[in-house]
Amino acid sequence: MAIGEVECCEEHLVHEERCRLVHEKMPDEDQLYDLAELFKVFGDSTRIRILFALFESEICVCDLAETLNMTQSAVSHQLKILKQARLVKSRREGKSVFYFLADDHVRTVIDQGLEHIRE
Repeated sequence: MAIGEVECCEEHLVHEERCRLVHEKMPDEDQLYDLAELFKVFGDSTRIRILFALFESEICVCDLAETLNMTQSAVSHQLKILKQARLVKSRREGKSVFYFLADDHVRTVIDQGLEHIRE
């Protein structure tokens, strides 16, 4: 077998019970699509940096731009994507808009991803 190839069965034998179990537990296509779209949002290192900043504190766009050495426009663009994915929320305080994590699931996903890559 060449490096990088995946091993395959030597004979075609369908294990009906295992197939049935997997089929019963499989989410519907809409849920799978939505899940794939969510993971695409996590697929950008700038958005991951923003999420890490929000782990520490709610923060306004100006402070995020300064902290991450980015323009406010670039930060706003990424925040829009994160907000559409329901990963962050915002609140207005006077002339400032502060962003924060939508819920603890966001931190859990990131923490589990980090744990996986560190193994």
